[in-house]
Amino acid sequence: MAEHDVPVITRANTYGEQTGQSGDCVRKSGVSPQHTPATKIWFGQVSNAPGHRSPPHHHEEAETGGYVLRGHGRIYYGKDYKEYMDLHEGDFVFVPPFMPHVEVNMSTTEELVWLTCRTPDNLVKNLEDVPDEQLEGYRRS
Repeated sequence: MAEHDVPVITRANTYGEQTGQSGDCVRKSGVSPQHTPATKIWFGQVSNAPGHRSPPHHHEEAETGGYVLRGHGRIYYGKDYKEYMDLHEGDFVFVPPFMPHVEVNMSTTEELVWLTCRTPDNLVKNLEDVPDEQLEGYRRS
């Protein structure tokens, strides 16, 4: 049996931090090419402190699935990021490849935490930032 033919566990205090990031949206990997034998999947925890957000970005050719563990998130997208969808605990979201978006924690008091799964890796292409005022309903803590 080869080394990669056994389960690999990433313990809670050893999440990988050598992965693509975007501003105040912090990504930590549990299963990824950065620290496991995985080659076609990135699976990790994403968090935004109260009132914090990512800059505009997309995930290149990667398909992305997300699941909100706790908090109230919002994803802005579309022309000038005028469209948005809210996410709450227990909600799943699919983000298509190359779709520019901004991930926001809508709470100014509670952390937003979600699990994200992406293929083939956590590809992050940061784009030119936009002022907070452009994102309808968003405010920092």
